[in-house]
Amino acid sequence: MEIKSKKKKGEEKPSKGSSIHHKVTNNMPWALILGGSSGLGLASAKKLAAHGYNICIVHRDRKSRLDDLEVAFSEMIAHGVRVINFNKDALQKENRKKIIDQLPKQRVKVLIHSVAKGSLKPMSGPGTKALSKEDIDITLHAMGSSWYEWTRALIDADCFSKNARNIAFTSEGNSKAWPGYGAVSAAKATLEALMRNMAVELAPLDITTNCIQAGTTETPSFLMIPGSDTLAKMAKKRNPFKRLTRPEDVANAVYLLCSDEAKWINGTVLTVDGGESIR
Repeated sequence: MEIKSKKKKGEEKPSKGSSIHHKVTNNMPWALILGGSSGLGLASAKKLAAHGYNICIVHRDRKSRLDDLEVAFSEMIAHGVRVINFNKDALQKENRKKIIDQLPKQRVKVLIHSVAKGSLKPMSGPGTKALSKEDIDITLHAMGSSWYEWTRALIDADCFSKNARNIAFTSEGNSKAWPGYGAVSAAKATLEALMRNMAVELAPLDITTNCIQAGTTETPSFLMIPGSDTLAKMAKKRNPFKRLTRPEDVANAVYLLCSDEAKWINGTVLTVDGGESIR
């Protein structure tokens, strides 16, 4: 679905199939954001749109959220870029193909993986209330291996541009434990292992691959973690700046990685937490 800017008084209505903004040019790069309707993904989309990137967002939201999203999309469009979004499950192969078919060849400069779908069940507990292998498998795919699936599909479709950036969000849970975070922690470790190999194997394709480890950020997915209020209080005490990380802090780091000056940053986990994790 392509979001169109609202018609102002005295303004001609765009014809069917026309561009959503008269200033749009074909040479603008594209950023594809998986899980871009809230939190780090949405903040990154706004940042990149403000700097001339056309935006494609894949998300999964209920109808009650769509009006708020339209406002956010309209704000991006105001920068003179195209914004298309797909309210579809990014984990389904058929959806992935349909979405990629809508993207121009050799124009996707940025892929951001911000999918937050996984089990937060504890390992202890009775019966189905405890974490199962199926729960782990679903989480590993959603928050780990699906990143590689999308990367590979974009390569096969010849969608990546030269000097492309491949970015995923990880967390301090990649190496630390918290009750109920076991499946997500395993997925983050998988994500980082894939990142290292993609950094090596995709370099000949002129693609750099990195992870961003955000500090504790009060996103919708964070608030679902059992005991998230306690985690937030602990993070504020640990952080040298005595505040939580904001989505905009992480979006700024995404933009830095997308700059030409960041070309030589490849295969690393960039920590963006104000120093929280070193205490």
